[in-house]
Amino acid sequence: MNFEPYPFEKLNNLLKNIIPNPNLTPSVLTIGEPQFETPAFIQESLIENAPLLKKYPKTGGETSLREAIRAFIKRRFHTELDDAQIIPCFGTREVLFNFPQFLLFDKKESVMAYPNPFYQIYEGAALATRSRVIHLNLTKENSFKPEINEKELAKCDLVILNFPNNPTTSTLTIDELGTWVKLALKHNFVLLNDECYSEIYADIPSPSLLEASTYVGNTAFKNILVINSISKRSSAPGLRSGFIAGDKEILKEYMKYRTYIGCASPLPLQSAAAAAWSDEEHVIASRKIYKENFLIAKEILGSEIPSATFYLWIEVKDALEFTKRLYEKYNVKVLPGEFLARESQAGKNPGIGYIRIALVETQEKTRSALQRIKECLDG
Repeated sequence: MNFEPYPFEKLNNLLKNIIPNPNLTPSVLTIGEPQFETPAFIQESLIENAPLLKKYPKTGGETSLREAIRAFIKRRFHTELDDAQIIPCFGTREVLFNFPQFLLFDKKESVMAYPNPFYQIYEGAALATRSRVIHLNLTKENSFKPEINEKELAKCDLVILNFPNNPTTSTLTIDELGTWVKLALKHNFVLLNDECYSEIYADIPSPSLLEASTYVGNTAFKNILVINSISKRSSAPGLRSGFIAGDKEILKEYMKYRTYIGCASPLPLQSAAAAAWSDEEHVIASRKIYKENFLIAKEILGSEIPSATFYLWIEVKDALEFTKRLYEKYNVKVLPGEFLARESQAGKNPGIGYIRIALVETQEKTRSALQRIKECLDG
């Protein structure tokens, strides 16, 4: 399998011969990793349950974790699931890579569709399954929302959406998500929404594909799945707790598959994750921090506050040259958008001319970095 280097590896190669300004403190705004302490109550739960390391964990997760996730879904998305409609997982990256391998194993000449730009694990899954890829190109002209081409969608076995979107920050309304649910039923493809940024929103909570499925009458969630994670919402990416939820008939067989791949979460981690999924106060506090960072960005860069995520997707003339100049003169790292995308059928990479900035630092560090970016933009 010939996997593409990850965007951060490409960035390192781009900057490898550049010596950054030694008079300025380094600022790294490239990765979507919250730079805040994981809340104390989550850490305490992990420590208190450390003696459980002597036991093997269940692949399907402990009852306490499953109940905490189901309660979160009911509380946040007004959707009540039964136990067969969720599977806790070891974060969501592993699901995004191995679920397509499970789903498409018996498909000849399988076809996957996903947004472009994208989280690169989608592409990795397509390569691992030898699937033909249909890119759902996100551009300024379509408001960074996937355009619907039913002729192409009719060929698909799996469509992955990612809304709220990384990196463009765009969101879909419940009506727009509902349209995609109807398409999944009409053309009989599995539709999975990667909702890992659902809890990082500015003012209005982002809807879930589960809500949209119920909204359009698909109460059994046929062909519909979502994944979510506490990495962003709880500043706990190292805890590796996520879930996949939706169509119980698909999940029943996927659960069998998972018993073979050895990705059960250790029991102390499950206990800490259950505590995290059960609490909303710490998430509210995080959202306030991200909102303040966006207000700082609006003040300094004049950028609009996105509906969700903690990214800025900023248009620049030449992203590669800007990234190199910003690092050399101002000791700030950002990610060129073209590293997160591929050429469309029209021969254009929709990430060209953009940079992604992750506002995951304190207000003080964010202000300092954005002031330097502003100087670079004006220079």
